[in-house]
Amino acid sequence: MLTFAGFPEPTIRLAIFLAVFGAMAIWEFRDPWREAKQGRAVRWPANLGIFALDIAVVRLLFPASAVGAALWAQGNGVGLLPWVGLHAGLPPALFAVIAGVIGFILLDLLVYAQHVVFHKVPVLWRLHRMHHADTELDVTSGFRFHPIEIVLSLGLKIAAIVLLGVPPLAVLIFEIVLNGMALYNHSNVRLPERIERVLRWFVVTPEMHIIHHSTAQRETDSNYGFNLALWDRLFGTYSHRPAAGYDGMVVGLDQFRDRSEQRLDKLVTQPFREG
Repeated sequence: MLTFAGFPEPTIRLAIFLAVFGAMAIWEFRDPWREAKQGRAVRWPANLGIFALDIAVVRLLFPASAVGAALWAQGNGVGLLPWVGLHAGLPPALFAVIAGVIGFILLDLLVYAQHVVFHKVPVLWRLHRMHHADTELDVTSGFRFHPIEIVLSLGLKIAAIVLLGVPPLAVLIFEIVLNGMALYNHSNVRLPERIERVLRWFVVTPEMHIIHHSTAQRETDSNYGFNLALWDRLFGTYSHRPAAGYDGMVVGLDQFRDRSEQRLDKLVTQPFREG
């Protein structure tokens, strides 16, 4: 198990996750961007419940997690990046940094590509649409994913980590940053315009990502990034503003707008129903 300053990797990840979640929740409460129509009492129990279910399923099926897979690959000399490192002639410490940066970027590209595929393949969209069925966005939307989607996503990520041989530290940093950014860019907060306009060139902001949750199909099929903003611009899936403006844009899916669809039991069964 990877440790830093005597703390195991799961403890570090949990502490940072809780810190980011708490900070975003307080920011939303004190200075919300959009007025909540349903409120936390309706949506939070289900969103937190599906998150708890996801954790239980992942711990059961993937006890070693992504970082554990990276440690295994490193210990067994597996992966493309270590192979390149053996033939590059660079000092090991320098190549470790280069491999970590490359691994981080490639994993982020994988998340973007996977997200696109989950929208385009009908059977995968049925799983992913539970995330889009949230009729409002806040910090809890950042971890509202169906357990089957989580299992498929983690399995793909682990396969990529082993194939590439991404250094364990880079995987840990990537997991922390990705989870933190998912909480941030789903949050009901808004930066000053001059800051947001610059920041979205580098990372995905709430104003950029909320467009992806629009009921308008053209807008749903845009802004797929979770972390680095460059992929949407590079692959032509970037939308700058919703056609109806932020005030006129509707979030969610039309077939799952009923209040009852926000219950935990409904979230679990949504992939198997037409709404």
